[in-house]
Amino acid sequence: MPRGVVGIAARCVCGKPTVVKTAPRLEDGTPFPTTFYLTHPKAVAAASTLEANGVMKEMSARLLEDEDLAAKYRLAHEDYLAQRALLGDVPEIAGISAGGMPTRVKCLHVLIGHALAAGPGVQPLGDEALEMIKDSWSPARCSC
Repeated sequence: MPRGVVGIAARCVCGKPTVVKTAPRLEDGTPFPTTFYLTHPKAVAAASTLEANGVMKEMSARLLEDEDLAAKYRLAHEDYLAQRALLGDVPEIAGISAGGMPTRVKCLHVLIGHALAAGPGVQPLGDEALEMIKDSWSPARCSC
């Protein structure tokens, strides 16, 4: 379990956590920008496979070419910041979200976690990644 957990942001259909919400500052004082932390082992493995297959690089390239996608990704960044602000103000990470937002894709685990926590339509690349992994893992069926 990650440090600084303050709640469950998304659950498997069986009720077990798939995404935890973490405090923006850990107990030792360290700023921690990752608000939504993907915890389901099979979801984590599926995200890792996408990363190993170069999906992040492809998505980052699309952000440079597709203005509509880039605008939606910036809105996802703003949503991420707003959700973290509800948990506390940490000046050291002000304006910094996670996963490479708002200009690139650095971590699909973060984007999938955000998509699961926020629901469809908020995190466009997280939604895409969920679609890509649906055969190996899906929030709609239990694989715990």
